[in-house]
Amino acid sequence: MYTIIDIETTGNGIRGNRITEIAVFRHNGQEITDRFTSLVNPQCPIPAFITGLTGIDDDMVRNAPTLEEIVPRIQEITKDSIFVAHSVNFDYYVIKNEFKDLGIDFSRKRLCTVRLSRKLFPGYHSYSLGKLCAAMGIPLKDRHRAEGDAHATVLLFEKILRAPDSESVLHNFLNSRSQEATMPPGLSKQTYDELPSKTGIYIFKDAKGSILYVGKAINIKKRVLSHFYDKSDNEVRLCRETAHIDFECSGNELLALLMESAAIKKHYPPFNRAQKRNVVPYSIFSYEDRLGIKHLAFNKTKLVPVPLATFYSTTDCRLFLEQVCKEYRLCAKYCHLQDKVTHCSHFRIPQCDGICREQESVEDYNTKVAAAIQDMQDSHEDLVIREKGRTPEEDAFILVQGGRYSGYGFVPKDSPIQNLDDLMAFHTPQKNTIETERLVKSYLVKNPGRIVRGLKFEV
Repeated sequence: MYTIIDIETTGNGIRGNRITEIAVFRHNGQEITDRFTSLVNPQCPIPAFITGLTGIDDDMVRNAPTLEEIVPRIQEITKDSIFVAHSVNFDYYVIKNEFKDLGIDFSRKRLCTVRLSRKLFPGYHSYSLGKLCAAMGIPLKDRHRAEGDAHATVLLFEKILRAPDSESVLHNFLNSRSQEATMPPGLSKQTYDELPSKTGIYIFKDAKGSILYVGKAINIKKRVLSHFYDKSDNEVRLCRETAHIDFECSGNELLALLMESAAIKKHYPPFNRAQKRNVVPYSIFSYEDRLGIKHLAFNKTKLVPVPLATFYSTTDCRLFLEQVCKEYRLCAKYCHLQDKVTHCSHFRIPQCDGICREQESVEDYNTKVAAAIQDMQDSHEDLVIREKGRTPEEDAFILVQGGRYSGYGFVPKDSPIQNLDDLMAFHTPQKNTIETERLVKSYLVKNPGRIVRGLKFEV
């Protein structure tokens, strides 16, 4: 037995979404055997944009039963049946969560007519209910009302049941171990199939071509698929609106991060805004203690009077100070990499000359600290980060000029680069922002071996 279901709700997400109308058709595989339709009082205001879409307003549901009142009927009609819906995860999890709020468990096997249609009726431009019904000649009345959409889904499901190989397809889809995900109804399978399993960025767009979301991934295809599995409100809304996905390969993760940041800053996609957190900068500074010993330490930039170098995480500050200690033979204790110790014993910094054991004079130690500080102040040099390209025949580069990120490019391996002018022929200029600065500085302290100084890019 099957129950084909459609609901109308107060919003587009799952959690916190309230049902305003429900239609259930019980089906034995041959014909409808029972049906139930009802408006539902959501016990909260219905947003104007939902009323514009469905025609259901607060007045219509004012005297309608609450969900709690019709739960027994829903349980009865769906008992011992497979839950069927178009984009099934939306309807199923809204109902499941509403039941959970009432202290009732709701668990059914489920089938998605979007997934089934893609498998059994390939080649359609869109698998949204309206467009698919129009293409297949299925009558659809009262669009965006529960009974009209559910009845059209019944007719679509009957076509599915009559299709060749439908029995084996349904069996595979009901297999609890199946890892197939529900793709957005408006997204063609061809678009998904063309996504590469490579590093880069991907861009979700709606039916009008407007950018909804920009993401980066080590494996674009795998990461996009994970969006379809995610049942959070934000992901469900994103997938329901997605009609196309663009991508751009980068060859390496750093460049993917920089490309993602630039695209977000340029387009301000609505599904990225809430995910961007404020980045707190931290800065290295110096001070002298009562014994006259110069210390290097870090704190939040707003608390540092004279910053020597700025980073965007405490981890990057510590990694930078570790490099400084190694290069100038400084003490981990007086660089605040070890606190509350009498003598330093840092496992990655064995070169301390003994200032913490009174084996080195304060004057000699301070001279080394002064050289390190001078180097930080003069560190705004031009350099290139060399990374993997998009293919084995090329290298990628990220250019830093005057200590600021200026862009990136891809260079064929057989192109000798001797100077900046040679490199600029392949350069794509980019804006330096707080986010890109954070990404580049973090990379530099963690990957010093990939830095090319003097702008020679020889293989």
